[in-house]
Amino acid sequence: MLGKIRLLSHQKLYWILLLVLGLSLEFSALFYQYVLGEWPCVLCIHIRIWVLGFIVVAILALLVDGNQWLMRGLHLVNTGMMTGFVERSWQTLAVERGWVFGDCNMESGLPPWFALDKWFPALFEVQTACGYTPIILFNITMAEMLLAISSVLLLISVLMLIVSCCTSQE
Repeated sequence: MLGKIRLLSHQKLYWILLLVLGLSLEFSALFYQYVLGEWPCVLCIHIRIWVLGFIVVAILALLVDGNQWLMRGLHLVNTGMMTGFVERSWQTLAVERGWVFGDCNMESGLPPWFALDKWFPALFEVQTACGYTPIILFNITMAEMLLAISSVLLLISVLMLIVSCCTSQE
């Protein structure tokens, strides 16, 4: 089993699947926003940015060919992206459930040098306050689904990082 995981960590299939999943998540968010009228809050926008981050990492990994150290670095960066994805997903669920109380305003909090909300407002502009996510399926909210997906992705990413660092490509 470990051998199959090691092999997958060195193949492009992992990164292709990650890219497809990331694009699917982004398109789903846009479907909910523009078709169903479920406007994004600041936490939702932050989640979109983390997803965009691992999409970019996946694209870079697909462009890198055979450099083992660079691939290890991309696995490490991807693990960081997934950690941010989990944290924002947990925060979204915690606000929705009332586990935490915080200042969730209409500002993205992005610095001027990374003003995605100004450059691409159709994708990254905050349009509502936090506290509610829509029900996706079987009475599961978007926040619950995002936390489950991000947690699984983080576990897979950590496993891929460990396997890529602790074994050599044969």
